[in-house]
Amino acid sequence: MKTDTHPEYNAIVFRDLASGETFLTRSTLTSEKTIELDGETYPVIDVEISSASHPFYTGKQRIMDSAGRVEKFNKRFKGFGA
Repeated sequence: MKTDTHPEYNAIVFRDLASGETFLTRSTLTSEKTIELDGETYPVIDVEISSASHPFYTGKQRIMDSAGRVEKFNKRFKGFGA
């Protein structure tokens, strides 16, 4: 088998920019930025959204008023094409 074909698999921290939550995991990704957690220094990757801030996982979904939108559409195009 060939040597040095697989990338390094090390501990890394993903930081959610929306909520500030951090997740320590293992990945092949690397970063120049670092963060200190529990006395250890890890590379950190900033992400825009994660399970800590996504509306599906947090239960803070917006409910759209579809009935009001339908009524507005019908009022706007009433008599069109008749």
